[in-house]
Amino acid sequence: MDRAAYDNYIAILASELIPAMGCTEPIAVALAGARAAYVLGGVPDHMDVYCSGNIVKNVKGVVVPNSGGQMGIAAAAVLGAVGGDYTLGLEVIEGAGPAAIEETRRLVAEGMCDCHLAENEGSLYIRVEAARGADVARVTIRTRHNQFDHISLNGQVLLEQGELAAAAAPVDKERLNVRDIIEFADQLDPDDVRGLLDRQIEYNAAISEEGLKNAWGAQVGRTLLSAGENFASRAAAKAAAGSDARMGGSSMPVVINSGSGNQGIAVTIPLYEYAMERKVPRDRLYRALALANLISIHEKRFIGNLSAYCGAVSAATASAAGIAYLDGASYEVIGNTIINSIGTIGGMVCDGAKSSCASKVASAVSTALMGYDMAKEGRALKEGEGLVEGGVEGTIRNIGRLGCEGMRATDVEILNIMLGKH
Repeated sequence: MDRAAYDNYIAILASELIPAMGCTEPIAVALAGARAAYVLGGVPDHMDVYCSGNIVKNVKGVVVPNSGGQMGIAAAAVLGAVGGDYTLGLEVIEGAGPAAIEETRRLVAEGMCDCHLAENEGSLYIRVEAARGADVARVTIRTRHNQFDHISLNGQVLLEQGELAAAAAPVDKERLNVRDIIEFADQLDPDDVRGLLDRQIEYNAAISEEGLKNAWGAQVGRTLLSAGENFASRAAAKAAAGSDARMGGSSMPVVINSGSGNQGIAVTIPLYEYAMERKVPRDRLYRALALANLISIHEKRFIGNLSAYCGAVSAATASAAGIAYLDGASYEVIGNTIINSIGTIGGMVCDGAKSSCASKVASAVSTALMGYDMAKEGRALKEGEGLVEGGVEGTIRNIGRLGCEGMRATDVEILNIMLGKH
């Protein structure tokens, strides 16, 4: 692999593996609210928040962290404006204390924030229009959860070209492919990713343990672990437990993948659990985890950060590919692991962020591990069966087409059902 390609892969990891509190959609709404308040020089008198359907879907049923159990777009936006610091990016409400929580509760009850569905926009779109006295601010986040696309005050544009709340080097995801990702992992200097991946392991393992210790969400992880223990059940349980805590409103940060904390957890925990069980040297774990993160990003680039396709499938599949890499598997076995997994469970729907995300994480992990068990025995779903076509790269593209194009109508119907439009 040439140096430019290697550096590009490092830059992709650096830009994607960032910390975030709770579910990333309400946090992104809070980030927009915090930036609007900053532009206005104080808490707005009133805010209107416009969100794309996928944002609405992923905020409606999940607890906003550091909010005292509050849910919904208005709670996220107001808490960001009252107690947020936009310079913290997707940890914007880390410092929100009891006073900010109670003030948010009061302002939401008084109708300080009105929420609207933004139609004919991309899948990831948030716009806050806020007034304070005679001043009016407008803040737009588009494409990525921490990317400001437009900021203005009283009609004067302060930013129009797009700005990431956390700085990142330009990246080229078009160059991602499974064969080159394996080559990158083989050549990786662990020092280039040590801090990045240590943080991912630390944060995501910690929230997994939190989900097992305490009664968060639907307690999927605790249920699985109590039903019996072997590696597969333990990997699914620990990944699900992290989602339990995250969906239940834990303020503990996670390191995300493809804009999602659940995907960050699903790509990390099964692989980390396997490495700990096998006493794998740390540097080899870094190589496998870098590979898994990049494969997950590669799968999701054809789908987009938000769609009706559950991204836990991509992340769990990538984690199983990382386990195969730890075992010294060939390109063919790693490729067939991916094919077997996404060829089986690809298309599991995302019906918003909520407690059942943990059970979807568990299902995705179990299927992905089965996919690897098949692949290492020389068994694979056959070419031309359903969406399996063109080897691993063709199958990834086909699943991406399904998630991005084929499931658009599904996404609309899910939103209509959630909003009570029958």
